[in-house]
Amino acid sequence: MQIRIRSDSVEIEGYVNVVERKSKTLWSRMGDFIERVCKGAFRKALKRNDDVRIWLNHDPKKDLGGQRDGNLELEEDNVGLHARTTITDPEVIRLARNGDLIGWSFGFYDREVEMKRDEDGLPLRNIHDLDLEEVSILDRTKTPAYEGTLITCRAEEERPLMIGAIHSDEIHIRCDEEEVMAAEEPKEEIKEETTEAAETREEPKEDVQEQPKAEMQINHEELDKWKKLISDMRNQGR
Repeated sequence: MQIRIRSDSVEIEGYVNVVERKSKTLWSRMGDFIERVCKGAFRKALKRNDDVRIWLNHDPKKDLGGQRDGNLELEEDNVGLHARTTITDPEVIRLARNGDLIGWSFGFYDREVEMKRDEDGLPLRNIHDLDLEEVSILDRTKTPAYEGTLITCRAEEERPLMIGAIHSDEIHIRCDEEEVMAAEEPKEEIKEETTEAAETREEPKEDVQEQPKAEMQINHEELDKWKKLISDMRNQGR
């Protein structure tokens, strides 16, 4: 599968089914079986129906266009049913950008089936002709249970609708004009402190206990003694 992502569309190209390839063992109410789309079956189907639709995950509510809309090209070549489409649906563009598109699938009705037995004795359904109704792009929510196989789908119609799914292991994605939207993470608001605020900001003060002042003990007798001594010295000097 080749995926080319543009600014407003996605171009997808690849094989919806490879002809002449046996499926793995499948299950139905009739028991296990193997299935194979024979060469030329898709070519016949495309001659009868010139407006095959393209859906997302086999959901008719997710109609993405079709052959008559001009955005889907289908043809059977020597390998199988090849498809090329341009999708403008925002959901598909988002899935492509996220790498969530994983392959193709298709819905059809049996028209001409040859029943045989394979080498292991299991019933083998060789589909020589079919009515192709739609091709689908699958995302990861609809990962096919079988790679390159056809899976039976129960339907209310008289003819059972079949779904063929091929899982693409190699998906090549090319972005021509990818717009990268950088999600802005919420930034933590940091308030810058002004010089004035910094100067007026009060720093925590240490709890300094004021030391008690030493009390001066006055000895009055000693004071009187010194006063008398000074007075006597003065009298002697006269």
